Amino acid sequence: MNNWAVRVSDVSKKFRLYHERNQTLKSAILRGRTSKHEDFWALKNVSFDVIEGHTHGLIGSNGSGKSTLLKCLAKIYWPTSGSVEYRGRMASLLEVGSGFHLELSGRENIYLNGSILGMSKKEIDRKFDEIVDFSGVEQFLDQPVKNYSSGMYVRLGFSIAIHVDPDILVVDEVLSVGDEGFQRKSFEKFLEFKKRGKTIIMVTHSMQVVEDICDTVTWIEKGTMMATGKAKSVVASYKKSLD
Repeated sequence: MNNWAVRVSDVSKKFRLYHERNQTLKSAILRGRTSKHEDFWALKNVSFDVIEGHTHGLIGSNGSGKSTLLKCLAKIYWPTSGSVEYRGRMASLLEVGSGFHLELSGRENIYLNGSILGMSKKEIDRKFDEIVDFSGVEQFLDQPVKNYSSGMYVRLGFSIAIHVDPDILVVDEVLSVGDEGFQRKSFEKFLEFKKRGKTIIMVTHSMQVVEDICDTVTWIEKGTMMATGKAKSVVASYKKSLD
């Protein structure tokens, strides 16, 4: 197929693990030796395509490498080798509210965080009421976000991010934010994205969410791709491995 939206080609990611605590380059030089370390490969030769308009899940046990892969997709990490290609505008939703300034109000942070995520002021103006309505923080909009509860904080952050209008959305466990009512709204928003032909790549530990939302899935364990393909088939293989 050539109608891919995201192409992951032979991606590997290496981290360097140091064995001496609080080791700095300066202290190593002063002591006349380099720090002892070992290379840890979080990802090893991962390849798959995500078809335009599909929702693609990344699954695996804790520490499998799926979040590292997601950060490579979101351009937070650069692969040690291999490449990630996109066709269209990409936005990531990994750490909800990570661009907030605690001393600023919710209103001000909508503009700040929205601009960080790539929206113009004109675009934020147009979507402002919708962002506020979705978040449910209307009464506290002019309060500093440092006074927000954790639930309000993540709801506003999620609402801003979900109203960016990308062609490709990269998300990490976002359907677990907020209370049950907000999670339901979030789920409906993702379904709306799918209906509009958007491409979504997501990490989740919920196999029910994967089966409900995803068209295709990549399963990773210990940095190695175990399987990629239709969601039902890959999820079945993953569940069987847990027995």
